[in-house]
Amino acid sequence: MAGHSQFKNIMHRKGAQDAKRARKFAKITREIMVAARSGLPDPNSNPRLRSALASARAANMPKDNIDRAMKRALGGDDGTIYEEVRYEGYGPGGIAVIVESLTDNRNRTASEVRSYFNKYGGNLGETGSVGFMFERMGMLHFDSAKYDFDTVFEAAVEAGADNVETLDSIQEVTCSMDSFATVRDSLHEKLGDPMEAKIIWKPLNTIACDEHTAQTLIKLIDALEDNDDVQNVYANFEISDEIADKLSA
Repeated sequence: MAGHSQFKNIMHRKGAQDAKRARKFAKITREIMVAARSGLPDPNSNPRLRSALASARAANMPKDNIDRAMKRALGGDDGTIYEEVRYEGYGPGGIAVIVESLTDNRNRTASEVRSYFNKYGGNLGETGSVGFMFERMGMLHFDSAKYDFDTVFEAAVEAGADNVETLDSIQEVTCSMDSFATVRDSLHEKLGDPMEAKIIWKPLNTIACDEHTAQTLIKLIDALEDNDDVQNVYANFEISDEIADKLSA
């Protein structure tokens, strides 16, 4: 199983990330602001904004928080400008790691990301140093409690998606980057707002990790995702179900 999906699977079981609501809301707020400023402020005409708002609702983010984020984006009263910056490097065991961030201070974020890699036995590389090991793909998540596999699978096939997989509480749909917009709009029409919809980095091949390497890698990813500037983390690893169960305990 791909590192992206497997890590999400472990995190869903652990429930660790869901406990950090304030940090999660801050990341979503930042994405809403960037999305609103990057196109039209109407979510019907701005797919990125629509996806950000859907993520906010899926995370049970209060409406007041969403409204404040939109006002900050459109009013521009705080003067904060966020840049999208990607970092690439190797984690423990030679695992390739890609970090996506939204930052208002490139030097600060780069320093912090580098320190995490160093602390957990990895090293930060140049942009492009591991990107060739991944493929850009579209990904959409739907709540399994609302949509069973067959319903999502049928709609995804008709939309032109490549794959549907059940990961605990979500149905994950993946498609090529070129068809992402078409698939996203088609599924939105048939199933409503997804919990998440974005372009991801999917590993072309994965590296099997032993328990020690997996444990250290998870600590690195935890540290990265705890950083306010980091939006997404991807890694080309896989672990056995036995090790996953130990890590989830």
